[in-house]
Amino acid sequence: MSDASRISPFRIALFRSVWIASLCSNFGGLIQSVGASWMMTGLNASPRMIALVQASTSLPIMLLSLWAGAVADNLDRRRVMLAAQAFMLSVSALLAIGTWLGMITPWLLLIFTFLIGCGTAVNGPAWQASVGDMVPRAVLPSAVAYNSMGFNIARSLGPAVGGAIVAAAGAAAAFLINAGSYVGLMIVLKRWQPDLPPRRLPRERLGVAMAAGVRYVQMSPQIRVVLARAALFGLAASALPALMPIVARDVVGGGPLTYGILLGGFGIGAVGGAVGSGTLRARLSTEGVVRLAAGGLAIGAAMIASTTMLPLILPALALAGAGWVLALSTFNVSVQMASPRWVVARAISLYQMAAFGGMAAGSWLFGSIAGDHGVVTALLAAATIQLLSIVAGFVARLPGISQLDLDPNDSWKEPATAIPVEARSGPIVVTVEHRIAEPDVARFLAVMTERRRIRRRDGARHWTLLRDLAEPTLWVERYHFATWLDYVRHNERRTKADQASSEILHNLWIDGERPVIHRRIERQTGSLPTTRTPDARELDPVTDASRAS
Repeated sequence: MSDASRISPFRIALFRSVWIASLCSNFGGLIQSVGASWMMTGLNASPRMIALVQASTSLPIMLLSLWAGAVADNLDRRRVMLAAQAFMLSVSALLAIGTWLGMITPWLLLIFTFLIGCGTAVNGPAWQASVGDMVPRAVLPSAVAYNSMGFNIARSLGPAVGGAIVAAAGAAAAFLINAGSYVGLMIVLKRWQPDLPPRRLPRERLGVAMAAGVRYVQMSPQIRVVLARAALFGLAASALPALMPIVARDVVGGGPLTYGILLGGFGIGAVGGAVGSGTLRARLSTEGVVRLAAGGLAIGAAMIASTTMLPLILPALALAGAGWVLALSTFNVSVQMASPRWVVARAISLYQMAAFGGMAAGSWLFGSIAGDHGVVTALLAAATIQLLSIVAGFVARLPGISQLDLDPNDSWKEPATAIPVEARSGPIVVTVEHRIAEPDVARFLAVMTERRRIRRRDGARHWTLLRDLAEPTLWVERYHFATWLDYVRHNERRTKADQASSEILHNLWIDGERPVIHRRIERQTGSLPTTRTPDARELDPVTDASRAS
């Protein structure tokens, strides 16, 4: 472990201020959650409707996260967070007023919680990606774990306080307190002026940016495994928070205060899991940490299903809470450390879609099972699925936390062209000619497999590899871009870690001969002038022989 990684994120004033303000905001959010869940039970709703309170918060994250990630990567993340916080403040205030006036029905309550979830979905990728702007990369795993700890400190105290507030003053008071909790974080964000590198390229259109984020994750095997495992984990893990109001009311026979105490037990365990996460990550592999976490959740759910005694349920919830935060923070760190800064918010958003999509589906699934077969059966089913997530680790093992250098590789410079091109000029076709001796062909093809993945991941289309039939040593790599700007953007996305394949290729070139790169623009014959014979130079493609990137 490097000396830099031992530095506490709390020594960084900005992170400390944002963390404290986020703690207060999370505290209010948990109070609001208690108020909404318990209010739904007071409206004599079915177990399915009660469980849908949890789903209505998770579903927007699945639906909006990718769009929110594209927004966060293209706009000022600080402004995105400010807008999301202001939206959630407004919705919470309206919910409080509606509750105070007695206007809230079960479906209207779900609509309000869904809208708050929309604000959370927009805020999440920007907030998670901004952590990397606040702390050095070496400190990022600790910062992510402390963020999880902050949320779970709020989880350990907020629900109990929320239960007391609901019992004493009603759900409207809980909603009003949540509205006020956003103010502190908005003030801190307003004062923060991040020192970010200047943007060298124009912003991508949101649709294009979303597609680029999906493509990057799709072409990154390590991230794909994390997302699949997070979805399965979230499916099973959702049972406890979704069914906890029913456990408080039907299993323990308590009221809103009991519900708050149960959530507090879950939160205390989560704080313990966050505090111990650094030690566990130092001693166990990423897969080992997640297996331990999944085992804790499975055991906790089974223990709760087997007893009605509050003193036994609380330690079971604490064990499950520790597993919850250990797994989710590990997934989060794995995705962030495997993503360069240009796409990190979109990668996080896809992770959140996977994890919270699983949670939303699980909330509906286990709510339905509880409604048809009882809460005990639902909890045992969740424990069984969580054990299956451990088995999945033997088929799709989680990668270790990446230590790759994902900083931009700034050695590439935009080439000059004999024919003027603009950003929208295109389509662009690039060919790279490699000279490879026959004994090195097998190694060359292996390297080109990785090079194909990198090219496609960063935006190249229609990648192909050709071998010249007349010159067996000549291999031609060919790929396309819609516009010249896409070509420039593709090269700007290359990281220092990607240089490894280029260095291997350098050693394979015959006599160190550098490859020849041709950059051509496609033209249709109908687009040429018809009033005169075109000059021969106008018919020549844009070409340039230069050193490989």
